[in-house]
Amino acid sequence: MTEPAVVDYFTDAEVAQSPYEYLAHLRSRNPVFREPHHDVVVITGYQEANEVFRDPERFSACVAIGGPFPPLPFVPEGDDISEQIEAHRHCFPIFEHMVTMDPPEHTRTRTLLSRLLTPKRLKENQDYMWRQADRQFDEIAALGRCDFLADYAKPFATLVIADLLGVPEGDRDEFRARLAGHKEPGTRVGALDSEPVGSNPLQWLEDTFGDYIADRRATPRGDILGVLAETTYPDGTLPELIDIVRPATFLFAAGQETVTKLLSSAVRVLAEQPELQRLLRADRSLVGAFIEESLRYESPTKVDFRLTRKSTEVGGVDIPAGSVVMLAIGAANRDPRKFDAPDTFDLARPNAREHIAFGRGIHTCAGAPLARTEGQVTLNRMLDRLHDIAIDDSVHGPADRRDYRYEPTFLLRGLQELHITYTEAPQ
Repeated sequence: MTEPAVVDYFTDAEVAQSPYEYLAHLRSRNPVFREPHHDVVVITGYQEANEVFRDPERFSACVAIGGPFPPLPFVPEGDDISEQIEAHRHCFPIFEHMVTMDPPEHTRTRTLLSRLLTPKRLKENQDYMWRQADRQFDEIAALGRCDFLADYAKPFATLVIADLLGVPEGDRDEFRARLAGHKEPGTRVGALDSEPVGSNPLQWLEDTFGDYIADRRATPRGDILGVLAETTYPDGTLPELIDIVRPATFLFAAGQETVTKLLSSAVRVLAEQPELQRLLRADRSLVGAFIEESLRYESPTKVDFRLTRKSTEVGGVDIPAGSVVMLAIGAANRDPRKFDAPDTFDLARPNAREHIAFGRGIHTCAGAPLARTEGQVTLNRMLDRLHDIAIDDSVHGPADRRDYRYEPTFLLRGLQELHITYTEAPQ
């Protein structure tokens, strides 16, 4: 394996396509390792990543998206830079979104989302998922082949989250056109490390949802957007319009990206291993375990970032205040100290659900239950509607020489295309 002094995780195109060997090599050096190119502390160990995720007192989320890009807007001074972080918070990329917030602001903002993601609303959304999955398979089942990402995963994820957030039926085709195909620049979270840092990749969503919420506040209605417009903080105060809009739009964009990548990785495994198709058809109770192992095996988010508030140590390694820490989620989920034979997809893995694909601690992904349900609904309907699911050799090459291309990003792990073949199940 090429030494870390040569490989730059953030810019090396080959590592973007196949990161696991490099990250495992770093772990073999030390689960907490300072890489030489950007002075980032890379954490590849499961236990060590968990520790950082769960400790907002020592580690701030202000760099969660940008990581080392751009450089810090100040020169860290002393062993506790908490005051410097707060003084410069507005200088960090996407500072206005929950993903980069720390308590108490994070707590207040997350409360707004919890008012939306109620058991009743999630159940209504799940009912919609089953109907939408059938509509999507109606479009492709008779074709015998498709690009699963473009023809199912992206529009499905977009329309499910649109339903959850109450986007009016008449507007959903526009959401599908703009977001499922990424035709509008700056509308996807995965573009954050390829678009100018500091730009707002959620502007179209913010503008659209801002109009929705403003309209409901001016003319109250009993729909989901109306409920969102009337949502208050725990103390009963009404949030500013933008403070309602931003959690909703980030949930929309991040949820769409995460689910699309989860579905593509799960279906790739399913198509490559016919025996798994037989097992899942025979016992649908295994679908949940299949989704969990898919999340562990190919975590949709490869890395997350924290900024060290207070000089500390993790895994026996000193980390000075002001250090950017990269939590390598994909590596932690393949830590052999936690998961036996971690590079093998094992449907019977007893601790698969202990993965950290959705993070841990206060920033655990708010949409995790939604993503899991979308995965289970999709797999169940796919097994109902399609037989003989296989990778399309004419696009991805023969089984011994597959050619898959992943999005060239250091943040996310997702295929650019997934072409499959199948036969339509008898109705």
